[in-house]
Amino acid sequence: MNNLLISACIILVITISLCLYKGARGPTIADRLVAVNVIGTKTVVLISLVSFIFEKTFFLDVALVYALISFLTTIMVADYMVGENKKEEEGIK
Repeated sequence: MNNLLISACIILVITISLCLYKGARGPTIADRLVAVNVIGTKTVVLISLVSFIFEKTFFLDVALVYALISFLTTIMVADYMVGENKKEEEGIK
């Protein structure tokens, strides 16, 4: 069972790396924001899998706090992006 979970962790790390590349090179800011959000979601799953592998439940608390912080950060960045777009449309710098 642990081999399956470890394999899933490795696949998650690989996909997180791909999302990191997309986040760094995304053609638009929205693509970058989505990539960062996906990285946050995958990180929560990765922390949960590590919790099951080591049979330590406190990692789940860490995953929940990380998910909350990731969600709030995404909302704040999206709100900032909308504000910047409105300023550009109105011609204010």
